[in-house]
Amino acid sequence: MNVKPAAWVLAALLAGTSLAARAADLLDDVKARGSLRVGMEGTYPPFNYRDEKGELAGFDVDIAKAIAAKLGVKAEFTTTEWSGILAGLQSGKYDVIVNQVAATDKRRETFDFSAPYVISYPQLIVRANETRKLDTPADLKGKKIGVGQGSNYADLAKGIAGVEVRTYPGAPEYLQDLATGRIDAAINDSLLIPYLREKTKLPVKAGATIGKPEGNAIPFRKGNPKFKQAIDKALEDLKADGSYAKISTRWFERDVSKPPAAAR
Repeated sequence: MNVKPAAWVLAALLAGTSLAARAADLLDDVKARGSLRVGMEGTYPPFNYRDEKGELAGFDVDIAKAIAAKLGVKAEFTTTEWSGILAGLQSGKYDVIVNQVAATDKRRETFDFSAPYVISYPQLIVRANETRKLDTPADLKGKKIGVGQGSNYADLAKGIAGVEVRTYPGAPEYLQDLATGRIDAAINDSLLIPYLREKTKLPVKAGATIGKPEGNAIPFRKGNPKFKQAIDKALEDLKADGSYAKISTRWFERDVSKPPAAAR
């Protein structure tokens, strides 16, 4: 007579344990740890890079620190090449990536994303002395185009008929090849171009825009609804209290949470 009730008790305990496990959320881990683990390249100015003191700086660094502060924790950074950054997130090396990640449908199959925090568009980068017409997909036929391995720009380039796509670990490598003439053009974020023109000595310039404005967001592992809500609220609060605009204006002289004028 006592066996069945005992079995019920055991089943209830096991069910409770299972429910508790399912209820665990990344936000709880972050709060308990006291830090938000952030993955980024660290070689992608003005978004994230090492300054003259060897410290991480840039728009994404400032945004990540501000989000962490809203969560009541500190930002803890890990740098890695773009080619392996998403795999690192999937394996749990960090909680989020703050590195201008486009929230594509394909990536949403593996990760959840915050609301977009940057709106920009893909743009060609060409040599400063380029005189050829490279404005349309037809103009690019037969040309060598450099892109970051595993990036949405790589997918974009592969969709252009007749283009030879060359992939690189990150922007520094293909921009160097562009400057020395090993490739004809590169594709990257439109927000990168002014920085290259003003802050570096690379002989490159902005080319034609390609594609439509896109939203870059913060990816994290699926199944963490409380964490997503907290990240989205942090971004909303940063915009509401003026912190986002202050950070954005520092790096880009405008609010990059809104579509650029050229793309409206």
